Amino acid sequence: MSEDKREMVDEQDDGKVKESRRDFLKKMGVAAAAATVTAPAATAKAVSIAEALQGHFELMSDAQKQKAIARLEERYSEQFSKQVTVANTPAPDGVLFGYALNISKCIGCRRCVEACVRENNQSRDPAIQWIRVLRMEKGNLAFDSKDLDKGYPSSNPLGDHGIQSGGHAEKHVGLSGTTEHYYEPELVPEDNAFYFPVQCQQCEKPACVKACPVRATYRDPNGIVVIDYNWCIGCRMCQLACPYWARRFNWGEPVLPSEEMNPKTHYLGNRPRPRGVMEKCTFCLQRVREGRYPACVEACPVGARKFGNLLDPESEVRKVLATKQVFRFKEEFSTYPKFFYYMD
Repeated sequence: MSEDKREMVDEQDDGKVKESRRDFLKKMGVAAAAATVTAPAATAKAVSIAEALQGHFELMSDAQKQKAIARLEERYSEQFSKQVTVANTPAPDGVLFGYALNISKCIGCRRCVEACVRENNQSRDPAIQWIRVLRMEKGNLAFDSKDLDKGYPSSNPLGDHGIQSGGHAEKHVGLSGTTEHYYEPELVPEDNAFYFPVQCQQCEKPACVKACPVRATYRDPNGIVVIDYNWCIGCRMCQLACPYWARRFNWGEPVLPSEEMNPKTHYLGNRPRPRGVMEKCTFCLQRVREGRYPACVEACPVGARKFGNLLDPESEVRKVLATKQVFRFKEEFSTYPKFFYYMD
């Protein structure tokens, strides 16, 4: 008897036929598929078997991509009770997207954060935000001789000038290195504060891409680091590798009310993410691939944010690089961000 036949019919000592592994898996697949078809609308949020088994999006054929998108559109439309589209607009040729932010103009209003949440279908509970605005106090530029002996411990056998900490230890020079991640003033901007928004820096040498064990995150042709949410395994290695605290992990099932859901989505952009995957800023990929500004750029009331093609000398962002004093955040990590900060 051949090996296949032996697997199909393997009699036990009691004369009963033992079911083969192949038949067992086949029956399990049929049963699971039937359960998916007959599941009530309340279970529409669950990822279907077809989605769970699909390959990496960039390695799929055009026909496979269309089927995957059709599945998502059907599921999202049912889940949110509105017609949802999932685009697959390709990256435009000859474009390298870059961003510049004027920190001397930023007033800390966080309208960019709100616009990003509305545009990109982030969870409201638990709240997930891709942009974090840091508040830093303006420093005191003067050192004072009367504080020389005010360190601690104030008295010590080795001297009376603060052997562990000098009297000027808490005097901030320039901008304070101490930042507030959550601030709630009555009015902004505050007289004694600078504001420093941080989001994905879209690095040219992204540490997160190197860290991903399954290549669920990668750099697209326009320089934007994207994530295939269906391929992400939620290991959070990218989050550990990122120096900018730019990635968020869905610990729980995201809560996104139907009335607040943006139905115009992109597969690699703002489509709803499931529990257990990473997500982050994509420069509003669903918008910029169609020639529009990111939502945060449009929302800024003081024009502190500039966006454009780094390959175009006439673009706004290139003019900033040519005429302003520009720096990159955490340059020492050699990730070469395409997100630039400058001051007037």
